[in-house]
Amino acid sequence: MKLLKASLSLAITVALLWALQTKFGDIPVLGNLLNPVSGFWQNAESKNAKINDELSLPGLQGAVTIQFDERRIPHIFAGNDHDLYYAQGYITARDRLWQMDIQTRSASGRLAEVIGDKALETDRYNRRMGMVYGAENTLRGIMKDPVMKQVIEAYTDGVNVYIKSLAPKDYPIEYKLLDYKPELWKPINCAFLLKLMSQTLAGGSDQFAMTNTLNKFGASIVKDLFPDYPMFESPIIPAGTKWNFKPVAIPQPSKSFLAQTSDVNTRQKVEGIGSNNWAISGSKSASGYPILANDPHLNLSYPSIWYQAQLSAPGVNVYGVSLPGAPGIVIGYNQKISWGVTNVDASVLDWYQIKFKDAAKTEYWYNNRWNKVTRRIEVIGIRGKKPLYDTVLYTHHGPVVYESADKKTEDAPDNIPVGNALRWVAHDESDEFKTFYLLNRGSNYNDYREALKYYTAPAQNFIFADADKDIAITPNGKFPLKYKEQGKFIMDGSDPGNDWHGFIPYEQNPTVKNPAQGYLSSANQSSTDPTYPYYINWHFGGYERGKRINDRLAAMQNATVDSLRILQTDDYSIGAQDVLPTLLRYVDATKLDAPQTDALKTVSVWNKHFAANAIGATIFDLWWRKFYELTWDKAFSDKKEPLAAPSRDRTEKLLLKEPASKWFDDKQTPAIETAGDIVNKAFIAAIDQLIREHGDQGQDWEWGRIKRMSVTHLTRQAAFSSGNFISGGTGSTVNALIGGHGPSWRMVVQLGPQVKGYGILPGGESGNPGSFYYDDMLPTWKDGKLDELLYLQSADEKSSRIKSTLKLKGK
Repeated sequence: MKLLKASLSLAITVALLWALQTKFGDIPVLGNLLNPVSGFWQNAESKNAKINDELSLPGLQGAVTIQFDERRIPHIFAGNDHDLYYAQGYITARDRLWQMDIQTRSASGRLAEVIGDKALETDRYNRRMGMVYGAENTLRGIMKDPVMKQVIEAYTDGVNVYIKSLAPKDYPIEYKLLDYKPELWKPINCAFLLKLMSQTLAGGSDQFAMTNTLNKFGASIVKDLFPDYPMFESPIIPAGTKWNFKPVAIPQPSKSFLAQTSDVNTRQKVEGIGSNNWAISGSKSASGYPILANDPHLNLSYPSIWYQAQLSAPGVNVYGVSLPGAPGIVIGYNQKISWGVTNVDASVLDWYQIKFKDAAKTEYWYNNRWNKVTRRIEVIGIRGKKPLYDTVLYTHHGPVVYESADKKTEDAPDNIPVGNALRWVAHDESDEFKTFYLLNRGSNYNDYREALKYYTAPAQNFIFADADKDIAITPNGKFPLKYKEQGKFIMDGSDPGNDWHGFIPYEQNPTVKNPAQGYLSSANQSSTDPTYPYYINWHFGGYERGKRINDRLAAMQNATVDSLRILQTDDYSIGAQDVLPTLLRYVDATKLDAPQTDALKTVSVWNKHFAANAIGATIFDLWWRKFYELTWDKAFSDKKEPLAAPSRDRTEKLLLKEPASKWFDDKQTPAIETAGDIVNKAFIAAIDQLIREHGDQGQDWEWGRIKRMSVTHLTRQAAFSSGNFISGGTGSTVNALIGGHGPSWRMVVQLGPQVKGYGILPGGESGNPGSFYYDDMLPTWKDGKLDELLYLQSADEKSSRIKSTLKLKGK
């Protein structure tokens, strides 16, 4: 019996040892992970973890001093540009190496190398989108500039010196979980981050859905329900601004486009990511100097999208946030100027239907002749399997992202192979880092305008303020010169009239400086009023945030930093202000039961704030969503092909101005329904759902409890995420917190003789879940407060907030 027990014990031990050293699917090699010498224990880091006092690093040209404040934010002081960006690369990699790696892999289509074939389709799509192709072109543009070439190479060298210093026990925990090791950084990786940002902010398209909608309903209905200019005007460039330039020739619509959008020839068979920024002039501030604010709304994640830093060398002393993996400060300030960004949502990505000559797909039809297709072999590595070799076809438009089976068309009754090619400004040669390099060193409005010349994508609304008391805003990027509505639908790739016709001259991008109103703002709404001569896009973000911001700024006098901070967390709903009175007027209270009557009373006295404890906000939100669904779902839901549904703005106008519209009528009933009928049905359905899911009206109906909000780790590991927390705001309020999106960086900057900056991240500086500095800023961010940012004038400046110092020198 003892021998049997011993044998069984030995067998279990051997099996356990084997299991601990073996990877099963997504489960990491547990032996490595649990190893006390090299496993996850090594990633624990206390609040007072010691930072080396001095390091000798190869490649540094001089001495660098890095001061760390109480948030572990680095303040980097170097004697030259090379050492400044070398040190930035080194320190950023120390705090965010895995994040830099995984984001680069995502952009370059290399996730399957470490995750396996479940990431294969994502990788294949990103390769076919031309992400690598675009990054190669951007890197070529960067390397043509001697200054930016030095910046990128120095940053890369700093990252790699840190990587080379790591032993396996030092790897960030995500490497251990996924069981792979860091690879050396390359200059193109910096360009990949630009492509990733372009994909996030300007890589989506509704052209396929819009084309389906056009084909189903015809041009007149599409023009009515999907108008080219917002229903509620509050443009970024104040209405009535005069354009002091002579426009270049505007392209005329192509014959194929006119045919496509003619009713005679047409075949008749959430809200997303946004941002806010604004600046007030000295005439509105208590100090007499401008104040600038910015809160870009992106996915809220651990590690944070942004990395705080101060960068100082001869000619530059700048504070703000950077993209981990890229040099310079993207949003921030120096002693003289401050700037921030929001997304323009310009039409810079178009789809073209391509007709190939035959199944070989070596030629495509364009401009009345057959043209050669070029081929690019994308080798996609897959963990544990042989690589996939994907041949991507390229036309003069760009890559053929989608290839369909043989298809009959009206022009070619025989079966022919077709595809959809992509023309995207993110594929073009560019040098966006030059913009930030110059802004970091800027002193005035002229420097701001010079810096913007180099910016291509993703198009951004650059807000500006300076110590000379100037404020300005410019919707800026490389905008294609288009005819109106070009790119609203998939275009005929054989018609040269559908090609882009050059680009809007940079100096004619819409801009305004020091308007009489004393403030400027953007919240992703329309860039201009209809007098601007060029076409930027047919749709933009909803009007609500922009109108609320402008209403508040117009009323401000003697404003302070705190005035703008409070506005950043404003949760008042302009949408509710505009539609709730009409909704309430239509409700037939005689047809409501007791719980529905109580809910009606609650929403009737609601103050229209999406506060965390507001029950009225919950009722209104679901009521509106039910109203929207009942109005559009029957006509615009199609399981076979996606259809675009009208916007919230258009739906509001329908309710307010067209209550007898045919779109309210339910064809399945004998009666003819109007807006009032749909409002009543929607209200009853909303309240019934709330009772069914959350019980009778009470605390569980509060908005902050209904809304799911969290900051999630990039691996989706719950242990590394924040968990759900109660918060106010929603996508259409200034405090746009909804669905894991929200202010990824809140910043307010007071310009003047001595600049003062305030800001906060929803996380921390460190990417290490075992560090105190991983999420130490989250409580302050959730409370709607800002840290006063430490802006040092020199490496020797004394401050009680400096907690440790690291000195770097060359070997």
